[in-house]
Amino acid sequence: MNTIESYFDPFPVLETERTLLRPLTYDDLDDMYSYCSVPAVAEFTTWDAHQSKEDTKGFIDFVLSRYEADKLGPWGIEDKQSKRLIGSCNYLGCDSNSMRVELGYVLSDQYWNQGIMTEVVSKIIQFGFEEVGLERIQARCMVDNTGSAKVMEKVGMKFEGVLRNYMKVKNELWDLKMYSIIRSDYTIDI
Repeated sequence: MNTIESYFDPFPVLETERTLLRPLTYDDLDDMYSYCSVPAVAEFTTWDAHQSKEDTKGFIDFVLSRYEADKLGPWGIEDKQSKRLIGSCNYLGCDSNSMRVELGYVLSDQYWNQGIMTEVVSKIIQFGFEEVGLERIQARCMVDNTGSAKVMEKVGMKFEGVLRNYMKVKNELWDLKMYSIIRSDYTIDI
């Protein structure tokens, strides 16, 4: 049986109408810092807004070490028009035995409310079901994160409930909404 990680050697480059989904590099440092340093972007994430480019470099160091160890790392979301990095999306908590992954994503506030993350997540769901053979793709968001919840709903994920006091983030316990899409929910648009 293939593991989920085996589908990332080589790292799969994906394309949507407006974006290129590709590995992150040190060349992305300035673009990544420009959105990771925005408090509104970091508000509903597990990480604090980056205070310096050293914070961003540390994250890229971590990502590159994941790539080198043949483990999953995030897709960088490149805007095809500007050629700039505008966010990232990845599979977290992979379980090859159950063929389950969890999605995590972040997008520059300059690109919010344009349907870009819906486009990206749709492509990553398609890749997961059609190429990797996943059975379940899930995602969680903080209850107040209406933008993320809307993305999950638009891509066909179903709300499963609220996980109460589920995760300690920034020294506070948060309730999280759980969404999922399973193989039998997924239909191929032809």
